[in-house]
Amino acid sequence: MRLAKIIVIMALFTSLVYAVKQIVPIKHVKVGGEFQHLSKNEIETALEPLVHVGFFDADLQMIHDTLTQMIWVENATVNRVWSDTLSIKIKEKHPVVRWGNEALLNNGGDIIKPTDIMLFENYPILYGVEGQEIKSLEIMKGVNTALSDHEMSMSEFSINNRWAWKIKLTTGLEILLGRNDQLKKLQRFMKTLDVLGREQINAMAVVDLRYPNGYAVSWKPDTKIIDWKNLPAAQAANR
Repeated sequence: MRLAKIIVIMALFTSLVYAVKQIVPIKHVKVGGEFQHLSKNEIETALEPLVHVGFFDADLQMIHDTLTQMIWVENATVNRVWSDTLSIKIKEKHPVVRWGNEALLNNGGDIIKPTDIMLFENYPILYGVEGQEIKSLEIMKGVNTALSDHEMSMSEFSINNRWAWKIKLTTGLEILLGRNDQLKKLQRFMKTLDVLGREQINAMAVVDLRYPNGYAVSWKPDTKIIDWKNLPAAQAANR
């Protein structure tokens, strides 16, 4: 008899839990985060089939996985808030460079493929080795820091499969650095800028730094012949 009462109580409890699950709907879905590329409509569309259920029936893991599969979502946390609310916090991906011609990279090296890459045409482009996104990005940042110290800005940075580097500045100047001692060669070039002067630097089309003790320059068409003796630095040295 006692066992029968226990069974009946358990059955009643199970029925009560089932009933509560059915009658407690999700009334509120609160989404937090700072969004630049994500839209409210995108989030609502992704969540709609997952939140029209009872409060206890919502599959938090599925909601999390659905959100993190979206192009611009880096991470998401999903929690129930008694008695009728889902609290969702989203961290958006923030691109820092273009990765080739069709994608972007954030600081973590995550590849982002937006629907319209032309919205990011002003971002510098990194051509790197597939599978080496983070390493390629860190190298680019170091080179960009060295350039910015001399008021130069980068539009493209390339690392090929042999790890040879090439820079293209926003002025159009290309700098070839090769595979060895690239930063050392770049610093050596930077030390000559004060000697050359701005006019000569602007006349350069390509600078090839792949030499052990110097570099070669290809000049833009119609560049005037340079009188090296009359450069300010040369005149100062002869005084």
